[in-house]
Amino acid sequence: MTEAGCLYRGEVAHARLRPKAHRFRYRVFWMLLDIDRLAEAAAGTRLFSLSRFNLLSFRPSDHGETPGMPLRQQIEAKLEAVGVALDGGMIRLLTMPRVLGYAFNPISLYYCHGADGRLAAMVYEVTSTFGERRSYVLPVEPDAPGERFRQGCDKSLHVSPFMKMDMDYEFTGGPPGERMTLKIDGYDADGLLIATAMSGERKPLTDREILRAAIALPFSTLKVTLGIHWEALRLWLKGVPPVPGPSKAA
Repeated sequence: MTEAGCLYRGEVAHARLRPKAHRFRYRVFWMLLDIDRLAEAAAGTRLFSLSRFNLLSFRPSDHGETPGMPLRQQIEAKLEAVGVALDGGMIRLLTMPRVLGYAFNPISLYYCHGADGRLAAMVYEVTSTFGERRSYVLPVEPDAPGERFRQGCDKSLHVSPFMKMDMDYEFTGGPPGERMTLKIDGYDADGLLIATAMSGERKPLTDREILRAAIALPFSTLKVTLGIHWEALRLWLKGVPPVPGPSKAA
């Protein structure tokens, strides 16, 4: 049986290629949680709690798009809509926890496994700083070597004032083990526009590792929010023009 929860410490690297080159890299940490064993994950530590304040905490209500509906029910409904049935298989969520009560997740990943344990689908839950959220639900080919995947979809959420809506995403990765990796490339009509990579090393979900992560990366979730706005300012100072978002009435 896999762990109910663990940590991944690593970094996010981002490169924009046009019209001005722009790169940054931030150290971050995530939690990987079996959404059916959240209480078990929290029971083994004093510094991580479920739905209450702590150094690190997790609230199911921070995720999903249907308030009041259990996460598993929400994800299974999304999977059924694309023809994927897990038949009770495990769903693991990679996300940034609340740190001292604060959380913001630009992207959270649901690794959805079938009853045989194989990775059957990915759900990419994207949240914008404008408070909007969308999920990209993509099956994994059953014969994918090593359960590695390369998936693509159209962009459907306005996440940056410096990128148009007319874009496609490509996701490349695999199920997390000792390491977690995911590449997200964004393409517009002229080709590759942005390249993002997430990577991390697995750590046990213990008080010692929680404390080490919090000391090494203090207020990491707040830094993500501040970092997004800082990088937007840098783009504007470089002369990258903002683009209008989609009409709310559309």
